[in-house]
Amino acid sequence: MGRAATPALAALVKAGVPHEVVTFDHDPRERSFGLEAVHALTERGIAPEQIFKTLVIAVPGGLAVAILPVPHRVSLKAAAAALGVAKASMAEPAAAERATGYVVGAVSPFGQRKTLPTVVDAGALDWDRVYCSAGRRGWDVAVAPRDLIRLTDAVTADIRG
Repeated sequence: MGRAATPALAALVKAGVPHEVVTFDHDPRERSFGLEAVHALTERGIAPEQIFKTLVIAVPGGLAVAILPVPHRVSLKAAAAALGVAKASMAEPAAAERATGYVVGAVSPFGQRKTLPTVVDAGALDWDRVYCSAGRRGWDVAVAPRDLIRLTDAVTADIRG
């Protein structure tokens, strides 16, 4: 497995960001991708609150990204407020895939086709490292929260619903 095997990992390498790739067996029948990662990674002693999902949301004028711990639902109202827009809704999966270049269930905050406005849940800063998708189902990458925020040019806010 090449470490730059996804655009996300290539972006981390290019930026010189320390990271660790963690893989697990993805069940192709599984549709709860975040929960699948939580089950696999908690077996390795990683807290569920440390495992983040990357959601693409629709905002006036386009798309944005909300990154928060898997166990929580996103507050679309809080995400919209953090991004300075009036409202937000979940993006259509096809639109999310076109905009990011990733399939649903493997959307990484790194190496997306185009930079989308991003909000990271402030709870990320409680951890030394957070885990998020590495751009392939069954692949996560651990990074320092400040690197996640810096590389995605994100704002932080409490966006848990």
